[in-house]
Amino acid sequence: MEVSYKKLWKILIDKDMKKKDLQAVAGISWASVTKLSKGETVSMDVLMKVCKALNCNIGDVVDLIPEDENRE
Repeated sequence: MEVSYKKLWKILIDKDMKKKDLQAVAGISWASVTKLSKGETVSMDVLMKVCKALNCNIGDVVDLIPEDENRE
């Protein structure tokens, strides 16, 4: 499975926030923000902090994308 944080970036745009603002408000490391930016997996703890800071649910910030089974 792949992870997509497009919803997270849309929320930040809607709230007129930058990634550094998210990092400060959520209390997460810059390394975690970098992982989010690259579409890499992060811990549930990081996702919970982001959701608490943005007052939303995990499904509002992340999508799981199944890998194409036909890809070889």
